[in-house]
Formats: sequence, C-alpha cells, structure tokens
Amino acid sequence: MLIFELKKILVRTSSKVALLLLLAVIGVTCYFAMGISWIDENGDTQSGPAAVARLQAARREWSGYLDETAIRRVIAENQRIESMPEAKSTVLRDSQITYGRKQGLMEIRDLLNQSYAAGFRDYDYYRVDSLTEDDAPDFYQNRVRLLEEWLTEEAADQFTEAEKAFLVEQYESLETPLYVEYAVGWAQLFEYAPTVVMITMLVLGYLVAGIFSNEFIWKSDAVFYSSLHGRDKAVRAKLKAGFCLVTGIYFGAFLLYSVIVLGYLGAGGFDMAVQACDSWKCFYSITVWQKYLLIAVGGYIGCLFISFLSMLVSAGTRSAVAAVMLPFALIFLPSFLANIPSQAVQKIIGLLPDQLLQTGKSLNLFNLYSVFGRILGAVPILLVLYSLLTIILCPVIYRKYRRIQLG
Repeated sequence: MLIFELKKILVRTSSKVALLLLLAVIGVTCYFAMGISWIDENGDTQSGPAAVARLQAARREWSGYLDETAIRRVIAENQRIESMPEAKSTVLRDSQITYGRKQGLMEIRDLLNQSYAAGFRDYDYYRVDSLTEDDAPDFYQNRVRLLEEWLTEEAADQFTEAEKAFLVEQYESLETPLYVEYAVGWAQLFEYAPTVVMITMLVLGYLVAGIFSNEFIWKSDAVFYSSLHGRDKAVRAKLKAGFCLVTGIYFGAFLLYSVIVLGYLGAGGFDMAVQACDSWKCFYSITVWQKYLLIAVGGYIGCLFISFLSMLVSAGTRSAVAAVMLPFALIFLPSFLANIPSQAVQKIIGLLPDQLLQTGKSLNLFNLYSVFGRILGAVPILLVLYSLLTIILCPVIYRKYRRIQLG
C-alpha cells in the first residue's frame, strides 16, 4: 500500500514538473554559489576551476592559528600592499591589482574589520587599512568589549540581566586563538542553503497536499472508506508515504546541492570554529561541520513539520489548495510580522517554523529564551519543539482522516 500511495503522488505530470523545477532551482543556486573568481597580477578576472585552485593556494599560505603573531603579520602585509603605488591610484585596473594582492588574506581582513569596528553592529571594509601592529593584542578582547558596550547602550532594553550575562559568558568561553584556513566552500554553501531548503519545502508542500484530499477530489472516497482496511492500514500508508516522500526528496536535494558546491569549491576548513568562517558574532560554540549538520537537520525537521501540518489541513478541509497555501504562509508571513516594533512579537517570530528552514541564519541571531530557569538560544529549542510537534501530528492526522464522515 505504501508503494501504491507513492506512485499516486509521483506519476502525476504536475508532480514530475514540480520535481524538475526543484532540480532547476538547485542547478541555478549551485551556479551562483560556485561563482568564485580570481584577480591575477595584471588585474584581470579569472573564473572556473583554475581560479578556485589559485584562491585555495593563496589562502593556504595564511592558514594557521590566528594568534597575536599572525595578526601582526596580516596587518604588516596589508600595510605593505597599501603602500604600493597601485593602492594610491584611482584607476580601476590598479584597484583590481591591489585587491588581487590581498586575496589570500581576505577572510582574516574581514575578521579584523569586525573586531576593530567602531560599534558592535558597525562594519567598515577599510577599517583594517588604518590598523598598526600595536593593535594586534586587542583582537579577541574587542569581540567581548563591543558586545558588552552594545548590551549596555543600544540593546539595553532588549535583554534581561540574565540574558546579557549569558551572552557575555558565551563570548568569553570561545576557545582562542582561532584556527583559520580556506573555507570558501562552506561559506558559499551556508549562504545559499536557505534558498534550497525553502524551495524544497514549497515543492514538498505541493506534493503532499493531495495525499488525503485527492480521494475526495477524485470522488473515490466512498470506495476508499468502504474497503476492508480503508480506515486503518490505508490511512497509515498515506502517513508513511508522506514521511518517505519528505525524507527522500529533502535529503536528495540537500545532499545534491552539498556535493556539487563542496565538490567544486572544496570542503577544507570543516573543523574550524564558525566564528573564523562566516559567523564572527555567533554565540554558539560550534564548528563549521556542526553548523552544517544543524542546517541539514533543522531544515529536515522544518520540512517534515510543515508537510505534516499541510497533510492535516488537507485531511480536515478536503482541499489541496488550502494545504498548498499553508507552506507559503508559514514561510513569508514572518517577514511581514518582523516590521512590528515589539519585543514580544520578535520573540514569537524567533520560534516560528520558518526559522528551521534557515537555521544557518538563526544561529547568528540573538534570540534568547528562559526555559525552566535556564537561558537558551532559539536553535536548540526549535529542534526539540518541532520534533515533538511533528510526532504529535501523526496520530492527530490519523484520527482526523479515519473518522471523516461521507456526505
């Protein structure tokens, strides 16, 4: 019966079109994610595998622990490049040449710009150009100092004293010095992952929407319910079909995206702290590899919950249209609510299921909650909360559909 239910979903022309659309979107997303270029010594832009290889080699020269000695070396090299005639020129090609000379240390430059920023939420691309080697000892201290200033001034009313203490403690607990190496593949994968997960969710929402409602649309409900196992085994088969469909398509899409991007750009740097990759302000003490797993698992739980909720709507309303619209509402409604200037509303937004579809971004947000007297970030709460809700939805859908009365 499970195979039969899966065939009913996948053999439809509209389902095949939806899956082809998903593949097309993944292809386009991979294209943008792999859009890495290299500026050669003449200021000309190169692309393709050769450009990736040259960027890897350049970044590898600056790999290692980012201690005071390494920071001094980066600042000194940046000053050397800035003292060259091309750096003082207003000619575009000369600017390109100057940028090309800094490509190997661009990731570290970005960290320096954030550490020595004027404020916690400020960013100045040229801040590192005004640094001297004597500034090197303050690199890690600045990260904590800027947070404390922000919590005392701009964000004074956004957090409780316990939450402020929690954030400072998380920042101070970061193991330093950080280890840095080429991790462009992971940074690009993280940047475009929400697009892949959300599009996959919309396609899944369309596919599962008709699992229950199609029996009524096709006028086969009378036969379905009058059969020997129409109200037990057949209903369970539909639930299993929904679970298998979401699991297979989600991980198929996410792994395909991951293999293409990392296969092209490289998977180096997987054991770095996320603060050294693309999340300098993140208060979670995790590695790049752990962030990847959280994004994958978070997206899966989010897709599973929203899909099962769509199936419940489909069973309750006997309408595929209402079930298809639900994922759109859950994904796009929070963007409208975000404009409401209310801390209570922001707290609610931080726990909506769409946050799971963009777990990588959620890891960079300062959404904090008190659970049984303990301060926690939103991500672990989201993972546990929606796992439980998804488990609860299964018997609810089962009872709702098997008790439907024919009219």
